[in-house]
Amino acid sequence: MLNAQPVTLIEVGPRDGLQNESQFVPTNVKIQFIHKLKQAGFKEMEITSLVSPKWVPQMKDARDVINAIQDDTRNIVLVPNKKGIELAEELSCSSLAVFVGVSNTFNQKNINKTTQESLQELVPLIEQLKQQNKFIRACISTSFYCPYEGKIAEREVLALGEAFAKAGVDELSIADTIGMANPKEVYSLFSSFVKADLPLLLTAHFHDTRGMAIANIYAALQAGITRFDTSAGGLGGCPFAKGATGNVATEDVVFMLEQMGLQTGIDLNALLDAVAFLSPYVSRKIDSKHFALQHNLGHL
Repeated sequence: MLNAQPVTLIEVGPRDGLQNESQFVPTNVKIQFIHKLKQAGFKEMEITSLVSPKWVPQMKDARDVINAIQDDTRNIVLVPNKKGIELAEELSCSSLAVFVGVSNTFNQKNINKTTQESLQELVPLIEQLKQQNKFIRACISTSFYCPYEGKIAEREVLALGEAFAKAGVDELSIADTIGMANPKEVYSLFSSFVKADLPLLLTAHFHDTRGMAIANIYAALQAGITRFDTSAGGLGGCPFAKGATGNVATEDVVFMLEQMGLQTGIDLNALLDAVAFLSPYVSRKIDSKHFALQHNLGHL
């Protein structure tokens, strides 16, 4: 049974939510969006990524965003490789995210390395960063299904998580990258991770491709998970995973959790205001349930 302990939402809209957006969102808009989200109560957030603008043009202003967001909350910057990590150190980033796909095919199409090659590159870098007291978040992509290889074996996800734990990461974000997982699979995988008792934070990351994200969050809660990645407005998708639509909408998750008596510390109306602020600058329609209700009925 669930108890009334707090649930932590890690807002990924400014990074994961915008990375696949076709029209460039002005830098000052991104910065204001982040500030509005912070005003809504978020203490952990993916703010940008230090990737090549050739591959992800939306993140070409990462330096400016990082320099503008300086506070004592956890501002996470995604770094795909050694070059990104070196740039993050130059910019004095204290919280970094790395990522590896369980699927070799996905990983090769994403960063031209197998899963094992990625690990071999990242492990010494993670160990070095931990000596500098950096917070390291490891994102495990394709933890349930891969667009190229299909169903992923649970043991492979656990093995990758254990390898990251051994390297000393602070958090695992375990992702249903293309939104094909169902609640039974979610409960099984996260129960296995909880039973493994790794010395780190466990976070669930769901995409709503098939409308299953909310149900999957409930299943993860039942397995003992209390940390979730969510994206304001349900924005997002993976540029390297065909069919991966938006992340689960933060506002819909906040509403569900608080209706269940689980506190998030997030002001829903302030969150909806942040989504409304960003809405004119993105090409896709914001179709989260609570944003639609706000526009039809006013503030909830």
